[in-house]
Amino acid sequence: MSIVKAPRRGVKFQAMIATLLAITFLTGTAVSTRSQAALPASPPNFVEVVKKTMPAVVNISTTRVVQSEGGSPFPFFGDPFNQPFGGDPFGQEPKKHREGSLGSGVIVDSAGYIVTNNHVVEKADEIKVVLNDKREFEGKIIGTDPKTDIAVIKISGKDLPVLPWGDSDKLEVGGYVLAIGSPLGLNQTVTMGIVSAKGRANVGIADYEDFIQTDAAINPGNSGGALVNTDGEVVGINTAIFSRSGGNMGIGFAVPSNMARSVMAELIKHGKVTRGWFGVSIQEVTPALAKQFGLKDATGALVSETIEDTPAAKAGIKPGDVILEFDGKKVADASALRNIVAATPIGKSVRVKVVRDKSSKVLTAKIVEQPKRIAGLHDEDSQTGKGTALAGIRTRDLSPEIASQLGLEPNTAGVLVTNVEVGTPAEKAGLAPGDVILAITRKQVRTPVRSVEEFQKLASALRSDEAVLLWIVRRGNRRFIPVEP
Repeated sequence: MSIVKAPRRGVKFQAMIATLLAITFLTGTAVSTRSQAALPASPPNFVEVVKKTMPAVVNISTTRVVQSEGGSPFPFFGDPFNQPFGGDPFGQEPKKHREGSLGSGVIVDSAGYIVTNNHVVEKADEIKVVLNDKREFEGKIIGTDPKTDIAVIKISGKDLPVLPWGDSDKLEVGGYVLAIGSPLGLNQTVTMGIVSAKGRANVGIADYEDFIQTDAAINPGNSGGALVNTDGEVVGINTAIFSRSGGNMGIGFAVPSNMARSVMAELIKHGKVTRGWFGVSIQEVTPALAKQFGLKDATGALVSETIEDTPAAKAGIKPGDVILEFDGKKVADASALRNIVAATPIGKSVRVKVVRDKSSKVLTAKIVEQPKRIAGLHDEDSQTGKGTALAGIRTRDLSPEIASQLGLEPNTAGVLVTNVEVGTPAEKAGLAPGDVILAITRKQVRTPVRSVEEFQKLASALRSDEAVLLWIVRRGNRRFIPVEP
């Protein structure tokens, strides 16, 4: 299974977290007989909507010059057929060739601003934009934001069609949407579907994810195209598909229009995106952690670290706090908090509702600009030990505060497991989020694990066929877990 960034024909985008997606996307809610009777017998007529919206969705083709390494099919003497014509007799000179790709875009301003995906135009030397009326323009990159996979380009022309923005927050699951773009190079293609889900995160496409999931057919070449509501407004920018083969399987992802519009405004005004910063490391609240922290539901974002001299530290946020609301918005999970903070204006004072020691508190913090030195970091540690018995495990350093919340001695040494990827050896062995790894035994030698750094070194040192024995503590009880590769 794979996630494919739909637009770039000829470029493969590899899979990630397929099993997680499979489990997430197969869940559903039953519809009562009474509600079924109220459903319309057929979808509304979209002819007028398509007539109004299609002209503003454009085809984008890009080319770039790629320099390949030197080499010859004749390893000892180069290419003898090339020598009489002044070629490299040993086939060692680097070769240059042009590489092209296709995608889509949406004209959202009469001045010629077009929103598309970053991966449609990244590293492009030339950009050609073709409109529905066959007019062709040269596109100029105004700015790109890889963290949301959004880019803005501009063309100069008169009487340009424009597609108005819609409010993606008002979208409801089950509502009709249209996907318009150039799948597989077929210009001005329209497909219909519904909003399958909202707020999809941790998909692995971008750093800041809040995707709209739709079953409207999306294929390679669609990326950067418009996801349109029944009022003819753009509510999303089509970005990727979930697929085994690279073709449509009824699971597509679009960047919400509210996020895309905000990024576009920043790129046009500043040429870059300025994001808010709070100053905490956060992790997901699992059912096991929710129980330990006295929460009714596994919701919110757990603070695992508060960085010194930051808005969070000055506001009094402490490790072990669970953030439930931020600036009046409910925090569903760690990804939601990351997106909310990033979109908060610099200098704004916000109210933060937290749960600490099973009691609610409301604190106030003043948001600052995200420092460059941490701008590319994720809140959770990277997975380590790929291809080994410890693959797919995410961990955090065990602070005295979190140890106390878990019912451990404050000076307990170990690392907290924050996530275990489904289908990995550790998951099959029974390791779960909320467990604390105290030591790893390999080759009959038990090594204490005092930090994430030590865990990463031990995981990276494993052979692909080497089994390990984990010594963990779970809900105050110590136990051993054998993990086979």
